[in-house]
Amino acid sequence: MTRDEAVRLAQALLAETGQPQSVGLNPQGFGGVAIENAQLYFEWHDPEQALECSALIHKFRETPKPGILEGFQQEEKAGTDTGGGTVDYESENKSLFLSRTFTQAPPNTIFVAEMKRLMRASLVWHGEVLDRVASSVFKR
Repeated sequence: MTRDEAVRLAQALLAETGQPQSVGLNPQGFGGVAIENAQLYFEWHDPEQALECSALIHKFRETPKPGILEGFQQEEKAGTDTGGGTVDYESENKSLFLSRTFTQAPPNTIFVAEMKRLMRASLVWHGEVLDRVASSVFKR
């Protein structure tokens, strides 16, 4: 995938959500959108020629307590719908995402549908899965 293709994909999703004039990715290779309660972030990785798309599950105030991240990973392994992504914890911003990386540019319509699917899954993970994992970890 080229950076121009990544920009085109981000712009296609943003246009679909009412932001037709968006640049898609800023000069540093970042972009994002909030749709209803879902938040999606884009990050262009130049060395890999890849677009990483991350739908926020939860932003922690502090480093997650022991067992929390493992609980989310167990949910993923158990087959809880990830919307095509994988569980991804970013320690620098203490945030948990469902992330998906594209190295080949799909057609705009497929990308938009896949990002909506990823965001829907992140909302389920934010609500139901977060509660389930927290309950399991804190009742030990």
